[in-house]
Amino acid sequence: MKRGRTVAVVGVIGLLAGMPLLGGVALAGNKHIEEAVEHAKGAGSHGKEGHADACTQHAEEALKHAQAAGVKNPHLDEGVKHLKEAVQHGKAGHADACMDHAQGAVTHLAEVK
Repeated sequence: MKRGRTVAVVGVIGLLAGMPLLGGVALAGNKHIEEAVEHAKGAGSHGKEGHADACTQHAEEALKHAQAAGVKNPHLDEGVKHLKEAVQHGKAGHADACMDHAQGAVTHLAEVK
């Protein structure tokens, strides 16, 4: 009887000790999303100022983070599509279109949980 309780207590302690590690994995994914949102906002800001090159750089960085998030979510998929479009338009010198797609990415990425 004592051994059963000891095993149960050790199991519960192990479970509680392991929880922060599991939470860290989730936080790592969220950190990529946060970085993607920040860079997408930066892309939108530069695009608004007419800086297609800076818009492209931020959109590319946002895209890297969004793709590294490792989360299955339709908003993430849409955000990635917008970021790819932002990069494409930015490289073509279309700052306004880069801005529009970067802002679309922000809208979707902000919804990723």
